[in-house]
Amino acid sequence: MTQPPVTQPPDQPAAQPSNHGGPVDGTSPWADDGFATKAIHAGQEPEERTGAVAVPIFQTSTYAQDQVGITRAGYDYSRAGNPTRTALEEALSALENGRHTAAFASGMAAADAALRALLRPGDHLIIPIDAYGGTFRLIDKIAVPWGVSYTAVPLGDTGAVRAALRPETKLIWCETPTNPLLGIADIAALADIAHGAPGGAKLLVDNTFATAYLQQPLELGADVVLHSTTKYIGGHSDVIGGSLTTADDEIGEQFAFHAKSMGGVAGPFDSWLTLRGVKTLAVRMDRHCDNAEQIVELLTENPKVGTVYYPGLPEHPGHQVAARQMRRFGGMVSFRVRGGQEEAVKICSRTRLFTLGESLGGVESLIEVPALMTHMSVAGSELEVPADLIRISVGIEDIDDLMTDLADALA
Repeated sequence: MTQPPVTQPPDQPAAQPSNHGGPVDGTSPWADDGFATKAIHAGQEPEERTGAVAVPIFQTSTYAQDQVGITRAGYDYSRAGNPTRTALEEALSALENGRHTAAFASGMAAADAALRALLRPGDHLIIPIDAYGGTFRLIDKIAVPWGVSYTAVPLGDTGAVRAALRPETKLIWCETPTNPLLGIADIAALADIAHGAPGGAKLLVDNTFATAYLQQPLELGADVVLHSTTKYIGGHSDVIGGSLTTADDEIGEQFAFHAKSMGGVAGPFDSWLTLRGVKTLAVRMDRHCDNAEQIVELLTENPKVGTVYYPGLPEHPGHQVAARQMRRFGGMVSFRVRGGQEEAVKICSRTRLFTLGESLGGVESLIEVPALMTHMSVAGSELEVPADLIRISVGIEDIDDLMTDLADALA
């Protein structure tokens, strides 16, 4: 993201501005490199003064200025910019093939900044009928009192999306796959619908489940990509964070302004932890997918299991779209059990390796009952999830151990 211009007296060389999330000229030196190469190198060149290979943690709140208004490398105060956060923002921009990224203290802070930057009171947005509970709560309980209205529709049904458009529609908020029912939406089709809307809407894609390794929303026409970097990007269940990435310069400036003005930015240590996770994202995602595919096979053959939700299954209604726009189908699996919610709770209490807990995307496997945990906020609404639903985040442990653990819990 672009820093304000810094003026220099004529007898001094200009200090190099910080790009803060994207190259100043909009080009990327990593554009021709593969994903894993970008993940390890983009924004992470050896530190200039010492040659340190790992990006340092710039644990500072302020920066010395050579003269009034003359900064070194464009930094003056860490709410506005920090070199460790810049490294993370540049890496995420490269991975999403974007030009600007803003890193936030949480995924919800990123979501809130997106709503504030892209909408105004009186505007309308479209959300998934099975949106993440925290997103629904933010929109329904905070954005609506602010003056925004919304319509929840199945985003996989483009006809329903078109029917939900209003003259004041300014944003389509997409999750694909969705949380927790693993619904799939056609990103390119939604981008066409948004951009052809009477009010000229934008398309935001929450790419948390897929990550940039499995799916590239900006390449498919989306305007903004959101991540809870807490999840797969951080990958180790030890840091909270969020991000917004765009290829649009004006939107990028808005995100930078909101991050600086609202202050919900990622701190240097959190940025460093997240950046460490970025380096191994590609290899971790392949292992997550390998394990999830075998877990799905186990579940589909178990008599205690009803519906299995996984876009890699040929019978999944979004399978063909997912196969077209995703590299693989991810590490998240949801399923319904015979015996209702009581049985779902019992199954979750019997696992040894699948830890009962909220969140997802870490190296360890997690299991939960969304209706009683992550999605309690949608209870009684049109987004309410099935009571007997179990969601699992398949980790990277040895697959034989995971399958034995889950089979024993289901027995």
